[in-house]
Amino acid sequence: MHGKVVAILETRTGAHLGELISRRGGIPLLAPALAEVPDIDPEGLRALLREWRATPMRLVIFQTGVGTRALFQAADALELGAELATGLAAATVVVRGPKPVGELNARRIRIDLRANSPFTSADVLAAVAPLDLASAPVLIQRYGADNPGLRAALEARGARVHEIGTYRWALPQDLAPLRTLLTSLAAGRVDAVVFTSAVQVQHLFLVAGREGFADRLVADLQRCSIASIGPVCTQALEKFGLQPNFEASPPKLGFLVAGLDVLLGGGGDPG
Repeated sequence: MHGKVVAILETRTGAHLGELISRRGGIPLLAPALAEVPDIDPEGLRALLREWRATPMRLVIFQTGVGTRALFQAADALELGAELATGLAAATVVVRGPKPVGELNARRIRIDLRANSPFTSADVLAAVAPLDLASAPVLIQRYGADNPGLRAALEARGARVHEIGTYRWALPQDLAPLRTLLTSLAAGRVDAVVFTSAVQVQHLFLVAGREGFADRLVADLQRCSIASIGPVCTQALEKFGLQPNFEASPPKLGFLVAGLDVLLGGGGDPG
């Protein structure tokens, strides 16, 4: 990447992503764009498991690793972890991507179906397409925001959908790094921006509006190379009139960084 400045909006793995970019000669500019705020209602979880007892879930969809872990931790705190595991043993368990797999394996929870890459809601729906969902109780482990499309598609097939939230996405408490990024973009000091989730796009534009950069942000980003982790992130960019120069396939950090390296003039190889 030959000294190119690469903005990173990732929070949880931002430091690791920065290291990968540094190894290829880039200069990471860390500007975390979201915070994961715990958001689980213990009494709501207790009520869900009580209802599960009476009417077993036929299908359970795990969407994220952090949410899966938080759900089990909350159940453990209520001394209901074993009951959750028993309920899952009688259900069809689906994972949206690779991140919930480790959490479920650690709990010795059988995984029945896995969505294919790039792990979108459409891929989840394709994985469960052969199942009869008429009147079936279905539980979705919600990620940091609602996924109305997935819920609506399951309900259209006759499923009775329940959702359980374990965390929500919010703006970081410290917005100074995002302000620095907006100023650097305006001054032309950023060569590339890496987006690893749709909510990062939304939050960047939200802060730009608050800080007086809304009218110029699209033009500032268009002067940079834009890398997207996958199709959901790309769709969020397109809603703001932006087209990424590169979309990782499969949607993994190694492929994202390697593709960006090629885009910025390096050698790059996804391994």
